[in-house]
Amino acid sequence: MRWEGNAESDNVEDRRDGGGGGGGFGIGGGGLGIGAIVIALVGGAIFGINPMTILGMLSGGGGPAPVQQQAPAHAPPANDEAAKFVSVVLRSTEDVWTQLFQKAGATYHPPKLVLFRGAIPTGCGQGQAAMGPFYCPADQKVYIDLGFYDILRNRLGAPGEFAQAYVIGHEVGHHVQDELGITRKVDAQRGRLSEAQANALSVRVELQADCFAGVWGHWSQQSKQWLDPQDIQSAMNAAAKIGDDALQRSAGRAVVPESFTHGTSAQRQHWFMAGYQSGSVKACDTFGAREL
Repeated sequence: MRWEGNAESDNVEDRRDGGGGGGGFGIGGGGLGIGAIVIALVGGAIFGINPMTILGMLSGGGGPAPVQQQAPAHAPPANDEAAKFVSVVLRSTEDVWTQLFQKAGATYHPPKLVLFRGAIPTGCGQGQAAMGPFYCPADQKVYIDLGFYDILRNRLGAPGEFAQAYVIGHEVGHHVQDELGITRKVDAQRGRLSEAQANALSVRVELQADCFAGVWGHWSQQSKQWLDPQDIQSAMNAAAKIGDDALQRSAGRAVVPESFTHGTSAQRQHWFMAGYQSGSVKACDTFGAREL
């Protein structure tokens, strides 16, 4: 992925120096082992699970928690290559979605992306690094502990810069859902559904975010020509590694389709490619699809 030298976003907040205000643990550090973290991820807390549910539980409540007072955020250091990478990717998502919304006669309001370590208070409750990257609709921010990329590469077997970019594209996809009013409609339905039905609805939400990540990938490639075939393969590999069925197998557990919240490996690959090959938001109607 040829990302160096591209414009960076101004919407990155660096709270890794304690500005996030949370304690918790760093990925790979003491306290909770990597194996336990991966098992936690199998429970659905990986890669964009609706924080209105999980974060609320972690904070002891059933819904959004008030954001705690935090030190002022600042931009990442200029010499931080990892932060620069996510800033470039975020800027690309801003460019693509701004143009797509304009073509539809709408205005896109970009999310902030917050870098943190260990734990951080959010508009949705207390965020934890063990949950993987997530989007909080209550404050319209994407949160990521960059240590997750070590897990993605070394523990889940999904290396590659575009695999990392796919993570951001997926979370921004959740923000696009929020911008389009999809998030509110889905959350309004959850309380009327059984657990199995709510899980099935979550799968459609997550697969649409995968498809939106593919749409971003399509148009970013059209404008920048920064991807090679192996980059797309790295994203497809990441989608395969973080399918619900693959995660349950990797944890030595039985595959239980009724517990899926993100979709199978094959489904995640299919919907990413549906967006990437078409570049069309209309191709991402997972809610209207009879077959996922």
